[in-house]
Amino acid sequence: MGKGVAYLVAAIAGVVVVGWVAINLLQALVGALAYLIVGAVVVGGGVYLYGKAKRAVAPGTRTQRRIEAAARTYRMRNR
Repeated sequence: MGKGVAYLVAAIAGVVVVGWVAINLLQALVGALAYLIVGAVVVGGGVYLYGKAKRAVAPGTRTQRRIEAAARTYRMRNR
């Protein structure tokens, strides 16, 4: 009878330890995944904004023509 109780207690302790290790490992993996997701969102947003800004000042756009006109005016004024 004593051996059966000892095996039962050992089995329960083993399940608890394995569960504790699994929970800690899962938390670490989810934390790393969260960092990866946040990093990907930040990098993706930066690429998106860079592309948008680059297209806004592309040759032939209204913004580019305004910049060129202002530069011409500035050069003429400072002769």
